[in-house]
Amino acid sequence: MTVEQNVLQPGGAAKHQQTFLNQLREITGINDIQVLQQALKDSNGNLELAVAFLTAKNAKVPQLEEATYYQTALPGNDRYISVGSQADTNVIDLTGDDKDDLQRAIALSLEESNRAFRETGITDEEQAISRVLEASIAENKASLKRTHPEVWSDSPNPYDRKRQDNCPVGLKNVGNTCWFSAVIQSLFNLLEFRRLVLNFNPPANAQDLPRNQKEHRNLPFMRELRYLFALLVGSKRKYVDPSRAVEILKDAFKSNDSQQQDVSEFTHKLLDWLEDAFQIKAEEERDGEKPKNPMVELFYGRFLAVGVLEGKKFENTEMFGQYPLQVNGFKDLHECLEAAMIEGEIESLHSENSAKSGQEHWFTELPPVLTFELSRFEFNQALGRPEKIHNKLEFPPILYLDRYMHKNREITRIKRDEIKRLKEYLTVLQQRLERYLSYGSGPKRFPLVDVLQYALEFASSKPVCTSPVDDLGASAPASGTLPAQTSPSTIEQQGPSSSDVPSTSPVQRSVIHKPFTQSRIPPDLPMHPAPRHITEEELSVLEGCLHRWRTEVENDTRDLQESISRIHRTIELMYSDKTMVQVPYRLHAVLVHEGQANAGHYWAYIYDHHQNRWMKYNDISVTKSTWEELERDSFGGYRNASAYCLMYINDKEQYLIQDEFNKETGQILVGMDTLPSDLRDYVKEDNKRFEKELEEWDAELAQKAQQEKLLSQIPRAPAPSPAPVQAGEPEYLEQPSRTDISKHLKEDSVQAINKALAEQEDRGPEAIMDTAIKLEYTRLLKLAQEDPPPECDYRLRHAIVYFIQNQAPKKIIERTLLEQFGDHNLSFDERCRNIMKVAQAKLEMIKPDEVNMEEYERWHQDYRNFRETTMFLMVGLEFFQKKSYMEALLYLIYAYQNNKELLSKGPYRGHDEELISHYRRECLLKLNEHAAALFESGDDQEVNNGLIIMNELIVPCLPLLLVDEMEEKDIVAVEDMRNRWCSYLGQEMEPNLQEKLTDFLPKLLDCSTEIKGFNDPPKLPSYSTHELCERYARIMLSLSRTPADGR
Repeated sequence: MTVEQNVLQPGGAAKHQQTFLNQLREITGINDIQVLQQALKDSNGNLELAVAFLTAKNAKVPQLEEATYYQTALPGNDRYISVGSQADTNVIDLTGDDKDDLQRAIALSLEESNRAFRETGITDEEQAISRVLEASIAENKASLKRTHPEVWSDSPNPYDRKRQDNCPVGLKNVGNTCWFSAVIQSLFNLLEFRRLVLNFNPPANAQDLPRNQKEHRNLPFMRELRYLFALLVGSKRKYVDPSRAVEILKDAFKSNDSQQQDVSEFTHKLLDWLEDAFQIKAEEERDGEKPKNPMVELFYGRFLAVGVLEGKKFENTEMFGQYPLQVNGFKDLHECLEAAMIEGEIESLHSENSAKSGQEHWFTELPPVLTFELSRFEFNQALGRPEKIHNKLEFPPILYLDRYMHKNREITRIKRDEIKRLKEYLTVLQQRLERYLSYGSGPKRFPLVDVLQYALEFASSKPVCTSPVDDLGASAPASGTLPAQTSPSTIEQQGPSSSDVPSTSPVQRSVIHKPFTQSRIPPDLPMHPAPRHITEEELSVLEGCLHRWRTEVENDTRDLQESISRIHRTIELMYSDKTMVQVPYRLHAVLVHEGQANAGHYWAYIYDHHQNRWMKYNDISVTKSTWEELERDSFGGYRNASAYCLMYINDKEQYLIQDEFNKETGQILVGMDTLPSDLRDYVKEDNKRFEKELEEWDAELAQKAQQEKLLSQIPRAPAPSPAPVQAGEPEYLEQPSRTDISKHLKEDSVQAINKALAEQEDRGPEAIMDTAIKLEYTRLLKLAQEDPPPECDYRLRHAIVYFIQNQAPKKIIERTLLEQFGDHNLSFDERCRNIMKVAQAKLEMIKPDEVNMEEYERWHQDYRNFRETTMFLMVGLEFFQKKSYMEALLYLIYAYQNNKELLSKGPYRGHDEELISHYRRECLLKLNEHAAALFESGDDQEVNNGLIIMNELIVPCLPLLLVDEMEEKDIVAVEDMRNRWCSYLGQEMEPNLQEKLTDFLPKLLDCSTEIKGFNDPPKLPSYSTHELCERYARIMLSLSRTPADGR
């Protein structure tokens, strides 16, 4: 008896109540509908309070009755389905005589829910979702009020925030809103959905005064969503801020509870809000016809529930949106779907007399966009909290849904029966194979082939006529010497002996057993046991039998393995015939969660259908990706990341991803051309504001460059009395000019001049200067060509060594040497003064076109950066050895970043990257352990100090370790730090600690690799070149390990 329902009614309250029941069932693990409904009623619709009632230690849960379990197929129940607001409700059930009582109970429950809904227009579920939004906004505002200094800050350079070419635009995380970004980006990249949102026009009668709270909420949200989508289309920014849309969602509900809810519910609620907004518009434009809601037609489908309850058949049609699937116990998506489509014993569907009960679900109408919600969270009754399921679950890029369609149910049932038969036979074969592969009756078992081989080897070994004990006796100590071990009975029989009296007689000395010396195996003894007596005839028969048995076992094992492989292949190809691959759905987006049940981070992989590649949308970061990366992060079983939502689209409905065309020219519309005029103006205004930022930045840089150019053009007047140079003053860090030379360079110049004078005493100042420069260059070239140990870096001694090793132009090196010999500090005697004047004259004679001064300045700036990087590294390592890890970390971070920039220009521009990376990583690991120890202490002040270390030092540094995925050790270190804190989720702790941990973990688990700009770096001490070289050598020599150790 079948009654199919075709009449759509709002039924929103029933839908929301049923969604609550689904959530309660998933969170608590309780399947009794009556218990769940009672808990929901007692808590006045408060989901959290209902969970608390159900999970309390004294909660009384009655036994599950079979009739109750199968109520999921009856009206008002929806075990797996998230029903849209236009769900079918008038299903007539003819399964029993108590239909009127059941209908009255459902009507009473719905009436109570509808009363609150009519009064406010807002459901309790929507209020629960608002708590997520409030938590996000509160976190964002709290971060703005922090008094502690941050390690990182947004880059003041707007070019760092500029969109590159046509790269997709990211969304800023405005405080635990990574889930918002993942969902919005997935929907935005559905071109049909994007068009619907962008071209949405609010109804005219609701412009001035919304009729109810729903319109007051939905219409402003749609306006902000349109603005947000428009910016994602045409913004010149790298990422945009969604705060206004999130603020509207938060302001629509009032709640003091900041507890974060399951974010997968946001997707469901978002579609509900959009559906309501489009419904208002559809009703205004219907012109007497039944209104069509594009959100319903895009995201909602229908299925037929076919079942038997106590021998009586029933059928009813239901509407679904997101389709929830259980993950635990299944290996791939098809197994999840098979389990979701069949409940209980279904054999009775083909029998009239059986009393067994069960039901099947068959899709009658699939939506163009099919979303699967993967249930990766379950409630641990023993621990009293939810836990995440990290099991691996595979899903295909193309999913064929023919086997689940109602039109194919007969052939699918035949194939399911065949698969069931094959799996039963497969189980028998696997059990037989296991007996061959694990042979024996004891705890240790071995492959039977190996057992037969060992027996054959034993039988074929060289016979030994005596026992192993007798053989060893031949090498025992000589007669008269006591054995190494004497039995107690022998000692008792012997009684007291003269051995009790001190004596030097060798006969009375006990022998000490020394393994591997006295008890060596004689050379003629075989290495393995062997039979003592065996005739040639016996050996021949036994070898023949063992060879034959081993061959038989090998053949049997091979046949079993081949049969098992054939059955697996047959099952895999069961649905591959042409009739069962007519409903293809292509994977469009995967929403990924990393973390535990209580906290985590979300991002999305979205397929670019035009470029045929995967893209990773991680808040403000949008990068190219691959299917291999998606598999690693989404299937589960790797780290703590796994997919929680899969979005498939009908591969035959090309309009979903098709570009829009100009109706007049037929050309594809791209970018700003796809926007309505009002949104185009909105985006243009925002782009103008951003362009103004860029212009102001350019003007500021130009002004600084002009000032530097004017300063460089001021002539340098000779000083009447040169100022003395302090020995501790480094020439490339603290000096106002590069020509203020340090003591060691002055000495080097004087030594070169003295050598030149010794060689050419009768020559003039110009010839002597040329010779001195050649001698100095020869000396520096020799240093540059040497291969010194790590503690002796000649680049620190002189810029010329650095220039030679990095192949600087010859003109740059020549001018640098002239400046060295033309420095005013050489005017202390007549000879040096004359050479200094010649050098200065030659400098003035150099024409602008002979030496590119901009290039000259760049080389010297690189050298200054190299010395600065050296000092950051040196000071950081000194702090590290003193165990001052917080101080060391900042210096090592700047050392690594500066060094990375230097190495990008050449391999000899900076220091060993692995060395700096190792100590930076060690600092973070040690600080993480220290912060965790403070958290474990439980003391409020200690806990706060530990979280300050994490929030202000470690969390901001994690993107630096994650940005380069080739650095496997850095990635492992990040996982170790995260796992250290995630391990607390499984421990009992005070409520205040649990609250702080829940608030902190999303920041730690944020996988964004977006690197923010630096604040002012820590100040560096002033060192002379001699001091710098000496301290650098000392710290490098004292390191406990070197790069060769495998860092």
